[in-house]
Amino acid sequence: MFRRREAVPFAFVADADSFRSNIEPPPRQRPTASQLAGRALVGLTVVAGLAGSLLFGLPALAADQTPAQTHQSEAAHDH
Repeated sequence: MFRRREAVPFAFVADADSFRSNIEPPPRQRPTASQLAGRALVGLTVVAGLAGSLLFGLPALAADQTPAQTHQSEAAHDH
C-alpha cells in the first residue's frame, strides 16, 4: 500500500520559512540604581566568601607542616 503525500492544508505552515514578523518585543528596562547596588553587593559577598574560605582553608591543607613540639611522655624522661 502506498500512501499519497498530501499537500499541506494550511498556507502559513508552508510559508513559515519566509514569514517575518513586524512585531518587536518591548525594549528592555534598565535596572535601577538600587538593583545595581544589590547585584554588586551580592557579587561582593560571594567573592568575599570565596576569598575567606581560601584564606582560612589553605593553612589547614598544607601538608609540609610539622608539629611545633613533639609530645613525649614523662616516663620517657625518667629511665
